[in-house]
Amino acid sequence: MAISAPLRTLAISAGVTFALASTSPALADHHADAAFAKDDRPAADYEQHDVRKAREVLAFSGIGAGMTVIDMEAGGGMYTEIFSKTVGGEGTVYMQNPPLFDGFAGDAIKGRVAGDRLPNVEQMRTAFDTLPVADDSVDVVTWFLGPHELWFYPEGAEKGILGNPDAAFDEIARVLKTGGHFVALDHRAVPGSPPESGGTTHRIDQAIVIQRASAAGLVLVDESDLLANPDDDYAKNVFDADVRRKTDRFLLKFEKR
Repeated sequence: MAISAPLRTLAISAGVTFALASTSPALADHHADAAFAKDDRPAADYEQHDVRKAREVLAFSGIGAGMTVIDMEAGGGMYTEIFSKTVGGEGTVYMQNPPLFDGFAGDAIKGRVAGDRLPNVEQMRTAFDTLPVADDSVDVVTWFLGPHELWFYPEGAEKGILGNPDAAFDEIARVLKTGGHFVALDHRAVPGSPPESGGTTHRIDQAIVIQRASAAGLVLVDESDLLANPDDDYAKNVFDADVRRKTDRFLLKFEKR
């Protein structure tokens, strides 16, 4: 089944209208030079930069020098490293992962921050609805390939152990500064799919993310089709070899006002 490319202008129930963003690589600013330079990070990062269009995603996020950033569901920290090099010594990046994800990431997290190699990065081992920083203190919160996890219940784990869907977006809004941004990227599900798709195919209808973020008081200000793929097979789990790294993904930016 195929879904047409995202509409260039879409009105949502909350009354917000947005225009499709330009995602030219030219948008990347000079901070990206350090963010993608060859250094001692894992070699696998460089293979993923192009696959995941990381330079363009960074440009879309608006992250810059001196900012405070929370990288939600950072996993092994590929984007954490990029953000760390972008914000520089005057900035801070929180590498957030639920404790339950320790097994999924293996030694990647420890290796990422070993020997204080990223001195401006602090680990945050919490559920998605608990971000232990002060109110109005964060410039950008990113959540890449993750909002669907709110409806993922690992076998044998208590339902909701990764975070309460009703509280997670409120928590993001709480920590953001006025004018700060929440950037969400995830695997697209068929429009109208229930949120529980997050626990089966690991996909989510972008309308659910828009509705939840809007309910928390965040305003949708930008969207990009940078990672769109209308030829995706939406019935397949995102880890299926036929679609892995090739799924149709949405990229949204919200602002706290």
